[in-house]
Amino acid sequence: MMKILLCVTGGIAAYKAVDLTSKLVQSGHEVKVIMTPSAREFITPLPFQALSRNEVHIDVFDETNPAVIKHIDLADWADINIIAPATASTIGKLAGGIADNMVTTTLIASVKPTFIAPAMNSNMYRHPAVQRNMQLLREMGYHFIDPGRGFLACGYIAEGRMAEPLEIIDVILQFQAAEHYQHDFAGEKILVTAGPTVERIDAVRYLTNNSSGRMGYALAEAAQLRGADVTLISGRLEIDVPEGLTYVPVESAAEMFEAVTSRMEEQDIIIKAAAVADYTTEQIAGKMKKKDADLTLTLSRTQDILKYLGTHKTHQYLAGFAAETDHVEMYARGKLEKKNADVIIANNVGDKSIGFKSEDNAVEMFFKDGTSHVIPKMPKKEVAHEILSQIKRDRHVR
Repeated sequence: MMKILLCVTGGIAAYKAVDLTSKLVQSGHEVKVIMTPSAREFITPLPFQALSRNEVHIDVFDETNPAVIKHIDLADWADINIIAPATASTIGKLAGGIADNMVTTTLIASVKPTFIAPAMNSNMYRHPAVQRNMQLLREMGYHFIDPGRGFLACGYIAEGRMAEPLEIIDVILQFQAAEHYQHDFAGEKILVTAGPTVERIDAVRYLTNNSSGRMGYALAEAAQLRGADVTLISGRLEIDVPEGLTYVPVESAAEMFEAVTSRMEEQDIIIKAAAVADYTTEQIAGKMKKKDADLTLTLSRTQDILKYLGTHKTHQYLAGFAAETDHVEMYARGKLEKKNADVIIANNVGDKSIGFKSEDNAVEMFFKDGTSHVIPKMPKKEVAHEILSQIKRDRHVR
């Protein structure tokens, strides 16, 4: 976890900084907030203090501790700085080296990575002077989190809306991963399966499950950030596909079986996170008409992809998932043996706080050598990195 200095400047999007503070703290980061005097015209320091459990700093001359100079101490304390929202005024001051408030004075004294999330009217954002200042800051090493398009306070529907807190956290997590893990999977080929499969009954009906695919996508993204050559084979989902990997969309269990097995030989690691249907039915042509009588469907067993991989693997490290509602360890260890996997990653999907649709997860990993490792509840993207680190450790000790 990181020490984050959140700098709030005077824009209407300052209210989003409260949500950002909350989400950063929930993710385990320590947050300290500094505000410009203009920011106080939009929001008071109290919510930031309550959420961060730290003093909010506003006045550069408010030196209450004679042992330190406050803005220097804050600059040295942080691992990273985030300016959210960042106004045209603050961007211009930083570009010009002007230190006339707590935010600009602290940031100019900082040598830590700084992320800037602009928020302003679209005409202001596109103004040549603002664009020049942003380019100058990029050349200095500052990182920008581009604004989105949406409804602005001025009434425009245009570019200039501050990035959402979860988008900002994603950028920070990617930076943290790149800095911390140093591409430790460079040169490795990793295949990840994700999402549910769909088994067609007729032209409009189908069998599926509740998988959101978020855990599989988080694993694929984490592996890609850590330097791996990633192939993501996914059931149909409305999730943005991470950039920089090979994406293979599939629908049915049969399609996923073909996509995985045809690519398995070239992989170093296979992580089967998809929720594949255990049964399928023969599709009826057209739309089946409703009748007064009950309907009986005959289901047939699909190919067991994990078992096939366990039987036919040569050099691959094989990880499977076990989504259980009770007797989690017993079923996970049984699956580990039956499928000849190297690790089974088990989670209790009966717990709604970490279930299919949740942003968080908590898992226990059961390894072939009889050991296990608990990953407590945290955002799925952080769980993904911990899973990869444990896989790396297990491969190393063999």
